[in-house]
Amino acid sequence: MSHGFEMKPAQAAEIEPGMPAFLMPLARLMLWVNKVMVIVGMLGLLAASLILTYGVVGRFLFNLSTDWQDEASVFCLVGATFLSGAFVQSLRGHIGIEAVAGVLPKSLNKLRFALVDVFSLGFCAFFTWKSWTLFHEAFVDGQTTSSTWAPPLSIPYGLMAMGMTLLTIQLTLQAVARLRLLFIGSDQ
Repeated sequence: MSHGFEMKPAQAAEIEPGMPAFLMPLARLMLWVNKVMVIVGMLGLLAASLILTYGVVGRFLFNLSTDWQDEASVFCLVGATFLSGAFVQSLRGHIGIEAVAGVLPKSLNKLRFALVDVFSLGFCAFFTWKSWTLFHEAFVDGQTTSSTWAPPLSIPYGLMAMGMTLLTIQLTLQAVARLRLLFIGSDQ
């Protein structure tokens, strides 16, 4: 339990201990996909920063109309955020509250971790389903933003749906591995 800020060294994503053999190919695939999505996310952040910089410089120096730049940068940021979510989860890098970790017995703490994984999976599965329905509606109805540029809303909804799907798959793998360790033990 930490009461201060300690910077941990960078860690590499690994397959969860307790992963069943039949899920190992999917777990390996997710390691690779997550690495690719992080690169895509980095490129999205770079694109957003270049677009915003262009917008500021273009308006200031040349009085250019840049009504498109806000939406384009938001689309890049949405993609970067959602597509890299599964990678962050593979490192267990999302924010967690460890207030009770130090006072619970080890067995209850393992159960708490498993329950958090299952509840997180349930929430993300619902969010994934809702994301795909939003994408479908935007795509079928041809919905666009209300700006003069009017890009299709299927772009950010599609990025959100893909990212949430990857996060749900990652959480499923981790929850299965954690539950397996909880109920079966560490024997492979």
